[in-house]
Amino acid sequence: MISTPHIKPVNNVNIAETVLLPGDPLRAKFMAETYLEDVQQFNMIRNMFGYTGFYKCKEVSVMGTGMGMPSIGIYSYELIHTFGCKRLIRVGSCGAMQDNINLYDVIFAQGASTDSNYVNQYQLPAHFTPIASYHLLEKAVQQARDNYTTFHVGNVLSSDIFYNADETASKHWMHMGILGVEMESAALYMNASYAGVEALGMFTVSDHLIRNEVTTPEERERAFTDMIEIALSLA
Repeated sequence: MISTPHIKPVNNVNIAETVLLPGDPLRAKFMAETYLEDVQQFNMIRNMFGYTGFYKCKEVSVMGTGMGMPSIGIYSYELIHTFGCKRLIRVGSCGAMQDNINLYDVIFAQGASTDSNYVNQYQLPAHFTPIASYHLLEKAVQQARDNYTTFHVGNVLSSDIFYNADETASKHWMHMGILGVEMESAALYMNASYAGVEALGMFTVSDHLIRNEVTTPEERERAFTDMIEIALSLA
């Protein structure tokens, strides 16, 4: 059985072509046990749990990625290039950066601006815009409409910095219409673009940078249902 330094499938459990990628490995465990049938665990290395099961008769995998672009960059690269994954869907939380967005709304990242230097490895002669798969985005939007989920589509910020010494930094991104801030999607989109596979990031709003609103971990867990069901529908 093939493996990588970070993913070592056990008991010959397959990794599906569609993989949902929460940051928290315990959320991956929760998603697998709550939503999937015939679940089998395929990864335990570094406690970054991965599972494969079936959702409405379609094979789906769920795996944690940890926080930040270096971490999701490693896991998504290995899933794509070693295990042949074709659709990678980031499911997580974000902080809202526009006043028309409310806590628990869902944001679909059409594009992912970033303050990271992750793109430098590709040695491009100019700036690159990491964007989602339109096919996955279109399906996600339609499913959100069918579910009567409040959602927003647009550009997000994938930031390397959680605690920023420059307290004015967020305001500049807000002026450019950035919907929310998270820490992973730009790297995922770049890996997917380079490999010619599909990727989409979607987020439940857990904090509000303008209103200084926050949610508890327990509230976030309960509020993720709509987003998870939308993500699973893309398999």
